[in-house]
Amino acid sequence: MTDEERDRRKSMLTELFYDKAYHPMKLKELAVLLDVPREQREELEEVLTQLVAEGKAGVSKKGRYGKPIRETMIGIFSATAKGFGFVTVPERKQDIFIPADKTKGAMHGDQVEAVVKEASDGRRAEGAVTRILKRANATVIGLYRKDKTCGFVIPDNQKLTQNVFIPAGRDMGAVTGHKVAARITDYGNGRQNPEGEITEILGHANDPGVDILSIVRAYNLPEEFPAEAMEQAAGISDGLPSASRQRLDLRRLPTVTIDGEDAKDLDDAVTISKESDGHYTLGVHIADVSHYVTEGSPLDQEALRRGTSVYLVDRVIPMLPHKLSNGICSLNEGEDRLALSCIMEIDASGVVVSHQIAETVICVDRRMTYTAVNAIIADRDEAVMAQYEGFVEMFDLMKELSDLLRARRGRRGSIDFDFPESKITLDGRGRPIEIRPYARSAATKIIEDFMLMANETVAEDYFWQEIPFLYRTHEEPDPEKMKKLAAFINNFGYVLRIPNGEVHPKEVQKLLAKIEGTQEEALLSRMTLRSMKQACYTTACTGHFGLAARYYTHFTSPIRRYPDLQIHRIIKENLRGGLTERRTAHYAELLPKVAAQSSALERRAEEAERETEKLKKCEYMEKRIGEIYDGVISGITTWGIYVELPNTVEGMARVSDLEGDDFIFDESRLELIGERTNCRYQLGQKVTVQVAGADKLTRTIDFMIVSDRMI
Repeated sequence: MTDEERDRRKSMLTELFYDKAYHPMKLKELAVLLDVPREQREELEEVLTQLVAEGKAGVSKKGRYGKPIRETMIGIFSATAKGFGFVTVPERKQDIFIPADKTKGAMHGDQVEAVVKEASDGRRAEGAVTRILKRANATVIGLYRKDKTCGFVIPDNQKLTQNVFIPAGRDMGAVTGHKVAARITDYGNGRQNPEGEITEILGHANDPGVDILSIVRAYNLPEEFPAEAMEQAAGISDGLPSASRQRLDLRRLPTVTIDGEDAKDLDDAVTISKESDGHYTLGVHIADVSHYVTEGSPLDQEALRRGTSVYLVDRVIPMLPHKLSNGICSLNEGEDRLALSCIMEIDASGVVVSHQIAETVICVDRRMTYTAVNAIIADRDEAVMAQYEGFVEMFDLMKELSDLLRARRGRRGSIDFDFPESKITLDGRGRPIEIRPYARSAATKIIEDFMLMANETVAEDYFWQEIPFLYRTHEEPDPEKMKKLAAFINNFGYVLRIPNGEVHPKEVQKLLAKIEGTQEEALLSRMTLRSMKQACYTTACTGHFGLAARYYTHFTSPIRRYPDLQIHRIIKENLRGGLTERRTAHYAELLPKVAAQSSALERRAEEAERETEKLKKCEYMEKRIGEIYDGVISGITTWGIYVELPNTVEGMARVSDLEGDDFIFDESRLELIGERTNCRYQLGQKVTVQVAGADKLTRTIDFMIVSDRMI
């Protein structure tokens, strides 16, 4: 069959398939209909296969050919700043790509119905939004711009790509530069902008605190506690309840909390001793929040609605009122407190050989800071050691056990991504005056190790009891992402073993160990982290890939995480023998909803926290335009080079601004190569940049590369 004949057949078949009178047929029936000789049926089948691959035809499971089979699915639309987006469907592994002209006016977060065309070559499926089922954005937070007779709101959320038109008389008197909340009255049709009315003026964009308040409102973070919840909190006594006499009394044990200097909600304390047989007794004591926040009460309902405390740059939005989180539920020094304790006997190899979970009463002897403990165990600061003379031996013993537990986790393959967090210091008006990396110390690692051990111990205990429970799970990475990562790191001379498309956490751990201290460490660590799935809450104990743990839960922070509070109730009910068949059924029904909601609210909190950091970093760099810094290339795309400074600030230098050559983007190696000079910009490479601009509205920082340090 000639190319001309093949094209004629394809055109004829396409026209036939879309004829309303046509019914899907098998190859043999089609050949008869089209009068194709028997000896040419193989060639006809080849043409049909090409049409299916091009999306111009479909073939059923029974081998009948007709118009393309387009599956309809319901999911959540995620928009991008460039206009296109993706639909996430729970039962699909991959999102569905939606071109910019096929969104039908859907906004970020909307629940939509989409028709899907599956790709035959394994690529991401493509689709088109057909209906918008549920709107996610009733109100938009943004910057108001006033025109002569009307105005519009530029959304703070870059994923809301259309400005909201505000007709005359619906602006509440707002002027250009005000941050506002606008209720959408007409979502438009994708071609016309949404229309709305201003319902609240938050303040001028330059007023102190308005920038963070805008993020709080944009993410719909709760600000005030309901009157019923505050009334319940006010009625809680500050004294120890009489029921405490029935608890295991641990007040005689030397007990400490170890937290940051500015921490106020102290929800975990530790005790430790070493026996003559070389075994350690480690007690992890967690504030018994569930004693005060009872199931179904106003405080409980509000805690579930919030899901987690949110830590923004200039404020904390707590899950519980301060009366509890900073008061009776905070393990303050010198105060008797109710706790739920996990007391573990750990042998010399770091294995928990026995444990006890009990309702207890404790009293903290010292409120320690990471700085002070680190000064003792790492710096051996004589003045600090003298200040805490009676506890130095205790801290040394903690360091000894911490090292043991960390080494054991390392042997089983636990992955430790040690990225420095940003510490942003603000002045009295909320302006950033210092940004620096906040690195983990030996003291922070002690608490991490002890909390991890308690979480694993509690999770394993309740898994084997087969009681409805909440677990913290981290699924194995997607094999395709791992293959791409393996191919990428191979460019740097490293190997990631993925037999049968599966990777063991120990292989990832080995990779991180090999790149430690190298120029490409930050890059490859981030690339590896991005290849992982996100951890979440589930009712099934499927393990935690990153920790290489078979059993894992969140038990240690009921003041700030709802799942911890929920499992404390289950544990206490079980300890008291009250977990009847009826109550077991109750939890079996309740927990899937709690897991899904808590996971979603955790994502919201993380996004809001990131946005406030990006905002303050932009504000900080606005005052430093023209200044020069040394940095490291943290990302490369077709349009720009991302550079991270030692203080954790990241900005972008545009490819179009690079001087001396025209640069080509090599996607396989993620590098830019000069066409004439062969000069290269590579990930992990050190460069010198000048701050060219910073925009709080778009949360972007612009750099110009001024260094000639190219490979």
